[in-house]
Amino acid sequence: MLTLFHTDGCHLCEQAWALVEQAGIAAQTRQCDIMDDATWLDAYRVRIPVLRDETGRELGWPFTLVELQGWLARQG
Repeated sequence: MLTLFHTDGCHLCEQAWALVEQAGIAAQTRQCDIMDDATWLDAYRVRIPVLRDETGRELGWPFTLVELQGWLARQG
């Protein structure tokens, strides 16, 4: 499972989600609004969007589809 940290109204977050969809991983990715959790807000306030895997690896914005695919290939 992957997590995309975002917030409503963030156009960069919308772009990141579009890349997640293009990569075909939307079904394995949950979206977490940083406004829903003080810890997330503290950690990601100025860094969103950020994609995180179950091991804690993070891919921060900006990233391209090629960079996302490379990051995914290096999982594990």
